[in-house]
Amino acid sequence: MGSYILRRLALIIPTLLGIMLLNFVIVQAAPGGPVEQLIAETEGHGGGALARASGGGSGGEVASSSGDSRGSRGLPDELLREIEVMYGFDKPPHERFLKMLGDYATFDFGESFYRDRSVIELILDKMPVSISLGLWSTLIIYLISIPLGIRKAVTDGSRFDVWSSSAIVVGYAIPGFLFAILLIVLFAGGSYFDWFPLRGLTSSNFDELNWYQKIADYFWHLALPVTANVIGGFATLTLLTKNSFLDEISKQYVVTARAKGLEEKQVLYGHVFRNAMLIVIASLPGVLVSLFFTGSLLIEVIFSLDGLGLLGFEAALNRDYPVIFGTLYIFTLMGLVLKLISDITYVLVDPRIDFESREGS
Repeated sequence: MGSYILRRLALIIPTLLGIMLLNFVIVQAAPGGPVEQLIAETEGHGGGALARASGGGSGGEVASSSGDSRGSRGLPDELLREIEVMYGFDKPPHERFLKMLGDYATFDFGESFYRDRSVIELILDKMPVSISLGLWSTLIIYLISIPLGIRKAVTDGSRFDVWSSSAIVVGYAIPGFLFAILLIVLFAGGSYFDWFPLRGLTSSNFDELNWYQKIADYFWHLALPVTANVIGGFATLTLLTKNSFLDEISKQYVVTARAKGLEEKQVLYGHVFRNAMLIVIASLPGVLVSLFFTGSLLIEVIFSLDGLGLLGFEAALNRDYPVIFGTLYIFTLMGLVLKLISDITYVLVDPRIDFESREGS
């Protein structure tokens, strides 16, 4: 197992390189880079100038190839060169990419173009919100989905299975942000009750509270956004758990165990559970990454929670390249590490799994 882990860790490096290169090319090809945006603001034309200036090419390429057209609009060549140097677009794309990789190897993500702060400071500042949403949502989803999926598998075809499946399908079909809006209307001062806050992760007087009041205040603010995440998020895992258990229950070793006189709980949790949970464990990295960074984007916006999802979204709109690539690097690295942890958990759950022998065959 040790050599397998080392090989997987070594594979993280080329995987990161490939993903970063692909996204670098895609982002650079998007029209209307930061140079064009600043030029538009300098000229006082706003979005119209930006739209006309971004007819093609990346921000860096436009910055180096359209000096004549900008000069004709009244901007001095010296100012154009200063803007290009300020954003690092005075160098060709391959040099910028290689420099970025060297800096990222030491977790130096540079400075944001628009926020006057380093990217790592922004990420660390937004991380508590995303971790809070993702961690508690994932925990509650698993605590609900696994027991519910097992119950549905054991009572397959019963009235409980039918009506719970109907509720699950409805919850899955309605987007989480619609549940968020409904919760606001019902419980956050919309049209009925005003029981929960609508902004931030803590109250303004948080520092003045004692320890248990801080805990209560923290969960009070999290109640609605986490609920909105959970309602739309547990359907897939519940049905996955149910189908996995149904598949295992029909196998011969379960029939043999029952024939030996074992109680149903012993068969279910002593034999079936370990095998059925493998596919559920495999889905954990994807669930964590989506809930931490992408699935909660609209939830963050609706409840005014300034997390990583909102940070990345605003950076993409503003072409804030250091923030885009910095957050992308962190997301990718965490996803790869979580996938490795998932494989290790496979072995812990079922020692019969041997990844080393699989790779060698």
